[in-house]
Amino acid sequence: MSFQLDLIKDKIELFEAGSLKDLEKKIQVQIENNHALMLRVHHVDHQTVFTPEGKPYYTASVHFKS
Repeated sequence: MSFQLDLIKDKIELFEAGSLKDLEKKIQVQIENNHALMLRVHHVDHQTVFTPEGKPYYTASVHFKS
């Protein structure tokens, strides 16, 4: 039986929230979690859309790299 560990080199995570503050909080938590995996933020892409009720809805994709 062999045991092999592979390093994660790239990881893309998607986030969504009803407020910008909540979105930032979610991203910050994952930045700290991925820091333990030796991953750093490489690129962030974000977008704001409006719900049919007219409320803003925030999404983001964060690319982590080793």
